[in-house]
Amino acid sequence: MSLYEGAVKKPIMTSLCFLAVVIFGLFSLSKLPIDLYPDIDTNTIMVMTAYPGASASDIENNVTRPLENTLNAVSNLKHITSRSSENMSLITLEFEYGNDIDVLTNDVRDKLDMVSSQLPDDVENPIIFKFSTDMIPIVLLSVQANESQSALYKILDDRVVNPLARIPGVGTVSISGAPQREIQVYCDPNKLEAYNLTIETISSIIGAENKNIPGGNFDIGNETYSLRVEGEFDDSRQLEDVVVGSYNGANIYLRDVARVVDTVEERAQETYNNGVKGAMIVVQKQSGANSVDISKKVAEALPKLQKNLPSDVKLGVIVDTSDNILNTIDSLAETVLYALLFVVIVVFLFLGRWRATLIICITIPLSLIASFIYLAVTGNTINIISLSSLSIAIGMVVDDAIVVLENVTTHIERGSDPKQAAVHGTNEVAISVIASTLTMIAVFFPLTMVSGMSGVMFKQLGWMMCAIMFISTVAALSLTPMLCSQLLRLQKKQSKTFKLLFGPIEKGLDALDTGYAHMLNWAVRHRPIVIFGCIVFFVVSLFCAKSIGTEFFPAQDNARIAVQLELPIGTRKELAQEISEKLTNQWLNKYKGVMTVCNYTVGQADSDNTWASMQDNGSHIISFNISLVDPGDRDISLEQVCDEMREDLKKYPEFSKAQVILGGSNTGMSAQASADFEVYGYSMEETDSVAARLKRELLNVKGVSEVNISRSDYQPEYQVDFDREKLALHGLNLATAGNYLRNRINGAIASKYREDGDEYDIKVRYAPEHRTSIESIENILIYNSRGEAVRVKELGKVVERFAPPTIERKDRERIVTVSAVISGEALGNVVNAGNAIIDKMDIPSDVTIQVAGSYEDQQDSFRDLGTLAILIVVLVFIVMAAQFESLTYPFIIMFSIPFAFSGVLMALYGTGTTLNVMSLLGGIMLIGIVVKNGIVLIDYITLCRERGMSVIHSVVVSGRSRLRPVLMTTLTTILGMVPMAIGGGEGSEMWQPLGVSVIGGLTVSTVLTLILVPVLYCSFAGTGIKRNRKKMKASRELNDYYQAHKTEMTKGKKE
Repeated sequence: MSLYEGAVKKPIMTSLCFLAVVIFGLFSLSKLPIDLYPDIDTNTIMVMTAYPGASASDIENNVTRPLENTLNAVSNLKHITSRSSENMSLITLEFEYGNDIDVLTNDVRDKLDMVSSQLPDDVENPIIFKFSTDMIPIVLLSVQANESQSALYKILDDRVVNPLARIPGVGTVSISGAPQREIQVYCDPNKLEAYNLTIETISSIIGAENKNIPGGNFDIGNETYSLRVEGEFDDSRQLEDVVVGSYNGANIYLRDVARVVDTVEERAQETYNNGVKGAMIVVQKQSGANSVDISKKVAEALPKLQKNLPSDVKLGVIVDTSDNILNTIDSLAETVLYALLFVVIVVFLFLGRWRATLIICITIPLSLIASFIYLAVTGNTINIISLSSLSIAIGMVVDDAIVVLENVTTHIERGSDPKQAAVHGTNEVAISVIASTLTMIAVFFPLTMVSGMSGVMFKQLGWMMCAIMFISTVAALSLTPMLCSQLLRLQKKQSKTFKLLFGPIEKGLDALDTGYAHMLNWAVRHRPIVIFGCIVFFVVSLFCAKSIGTEFFPAQDNARIAVQLELPIGTRKELAQEISEKLTNQWLNKYKGVMTVCNYTVGQADSDNTWASMQDNGSHIISFNISLVDPGDRDISLEQVCDEMREDLKKYPEFSKAQVILGGSNTGMSAQASADFEVYGYSMEETDSVAARLKRELLNVKGVSEVNISRSDYQPEYQVDFDREKLALHGLNLATAGNYLRNRINGAIASKYREDGDEYDIKVRYAPEHRTSIESIENILIYNSRGEAVRVKELGKVVERFAPPTIERKDRERIVTVSAVISGEALGNVVNAGNAIIDKMDIPSDVTIQVAGSYEDQQDSFRDLGTLAILIVVLVFIVMAAQFESLTYPFIIMFSIPFAFSGVLMALYGTGTTLNVMSLLGGIMLIGIVVKNGIVLIDYITLCRERGMSVIHSVVVSGRSRLRPVLMTTLTTILGMVPMAIGGGEGSEMWQPLGVSVIGGLTVSTVLTLILVPVLYCSFAGTGIKRNRKKMKASRELNDYYQAHKTEMTKGKKE
């Protein structure tokens, strides 16, 4: 007994089975977490190595190079890049996607163990970071404060950071821009000299005085007591009374030679929100945690936390990534609902029966809901990809059900009993339904094998679509016939209202049928004209391809902008702060009602702030975080705001570098496209001049809004050149002399001051007014082991030099990157213009230039998708050849594929959309969708031929009979895509190209398939018939000859 027979015979069991699936699906849906993208396995590992006191070039030679040479042997490595800056080497290893990052991390660890003995002695152990999407902060909170500013760090640490860190799923919470408390001991060098004291002595005395010492246990009678000396300071003022030496028999107190200031650290980052000083709190999630849930919990916790803060401290949200995620998901869910509505309307108009429409309405949600079970079982989330696959599937899910329903209806109208009609009707089309599903699976299954960045996106899409297609076919072959047998009846007589409403529609459809039959009749008799016309059309459409731009992914409007500004190196923080304030006021006034938060941070970050050490920072660097209102609530696009900001920044000549980053980050799918040109070469002078020339030229290219060079300016620094002979004469060495300098300028940490369970540094150094000139450095006293003092100027000289701030390398060569940010122009065009400029440039022989960045990703993805398209075409051909048991039929049907692509090209050209990964994906999906129509047509033509009709007659009859199902399935798919193509919600930029290309390709190819496939069939069948006639004629002649000479032939044998 077949599936549909069983389903028709046992309606209750069938209904309940599907009901169970729906219940499971809805239960899974309620448990599924929401995220923006599917879980992306990270492909980046960072190795951070600190070498205190070394310059950038020392670090490059002694740390970065040996590490790079060893790490280069790690398997599956794609690129190795490094940054050598003062005190720090940062190596980034980028691997091919799809490898297990834990295995790679262990591999990296083993390689580092091998090389650690070759590194200099003072180098700290390398730290390995797995860079993953969890590093991206999910919530940025702003803090505004007035009177509480000095103690802000402690207030936030106790009352905000700790409670937030306790929320399940929150990873690290860091504060930036609130300086930490520090006890400064500012010494007067003249007084120290007079009393024969040094910073080192004072520092060690403070350390020795600020101690609690356990003295052991002793017995008194029957009791045992412990003895302790409690000497820790419980008030910073007690420091002033510490005795640091004696002079002429009198005690010298610390207050005699220094002043003690309980304040904040000297060079710290400061953060301002909408112009008010405060701080920024960065919340990152644990790996695998759900961003939306955590953001929700953080938002719920904020009002409680606000109550515990002093009245002048105000918390606010700068960025909450969950807003963008939820808005994007909502707009996609809306798209899905619209698609559902359109599909139902189409079905109702074509079938004209509410019962038939009801059957279709039941089958669509069923397969969509069942796909949630798949998501829950595989541990996936509801994200852009899974929802868009629902939107793509809606139009296709209906197809199978429509074909079955249409055929069953025909049987019922001929007077069969509904139950028998359901079984026979389904039986007739079962094979073609299964075949058309297999062609769709042949399209989507290979998507699960794409590698690289786009593979991350398409893997889930492929699996989801295969799951949905499978379920919809099962439903079409069991649930649909069962519902037909229960619900459909022969309509005796239509009511007047029905005739009034559906009369015109019915007449229109009949006229369409007749018109199509006439046209087909003409086309079949004028085959050469039709085929030539189609070829001309195809060639013309190829001309559109020239003017379509290419890019990797379309940029998304997530209402966020980051701005990175650099002033000349060495600029003081106060100056940077002044300019930032001016810009903030200018922008907040200019974009009133559009810009909600304008937050900026200036100054050098603390070394133990992990979040800040990942970014560039310094007293001359300003970083802005800006949030706008949602795209639906403003008339101006994110790109326009960015372009206007770039214009504003051009009015400030003092910036050596100004970067406006759309979307808040340079990486990820939603980033603005940039063309990166990598200049390789060892000599810094040569590569700098090439980069500067390239930047000048690129600024003139159409669509380039800003150009950045990755290497910063050389930074001026003072170096003390000690004369080794003079040092030796005085019994000193370089290390001692260097440490003396460091302790006086940077300060020596004498001890920790403890209060309320927190520790603060006690720092001893020269007072600020005694370290502001070169003379004061030259007059620093250095003591040798015999206690004799010598001034720095007697041991060497202080000179000004320039040093490169950071040395970047990629694939073990020095590199400087020139990146052109693009707006309003396609990435491919700018890269071509850039390559033309490079060809004209006169480049030194040892300098090479390469294109990288999103263009490299784009080329990789295009190559992958191209290979995939070929594979899919082959698979689809195999499926069809197996179904028809013929090689000619699938070959005829395959002719509709090129026209699908010409439709895609024309649609992209007409709407000004670029050719990117999404529009290519649309083109690939079309291979399966377009072929379906051909299968339905050819299937019916062969049926008519078997019934004994002539070729031309059977083509016209089957064309007329199959026109409605073909138009219906095409319209449902097209209308399912319309909301995607014209959607205006957040994140819609991503799916628009897909919708546009499917609609364009499907419209053009359906119109041509309906004419070209029958015409080609006639041509092939005609040649086939001629061949058969020739064969028959030859065999007849042979037979005649044999009959005539039969006696002679047989006589010879007898003899």
